[in-house]
Amino acid sequence: MNALEDKKGEDIVLLDLKGIASFTDYFIICTATSGRMLNALADGVVEKTRLEHQKKGRIEGTPDTGWMIVDYGDIVVQLFDAGMRRYFRLEELWDEGKVLLRLQ
Repeated sequence: MNALEDKKGEDIVLLDLKGIASFTDYFIICTATSGRMLNALADGVVEKTRLEHQKKGRIEGTPDTGWMIVDYGDIVVQLFDAGMRRYFRLEELWDEGKVLLRLQ
């Protein structure tokens, strides 16, 4: 989450999905203001997690789609531009999950 804050990600949410989703335990959801920022956020998360936790994430998607994912298995980082975040509304889709942290 610090990597997202450092790169000026917006509306960051940590969502606990343990016992709800079979494929992950947590979503971290963040909004970017541009495609360039999406790429910077994804790269920042991968780099910081590699250095601080020795975990390797897999990036999926491209900035031009408005949605990128960094997948760590038990944690999935969802990076959206504002339009795609409104379109997918993951917080509503996974509303059974518990919001553990929200940074505006």
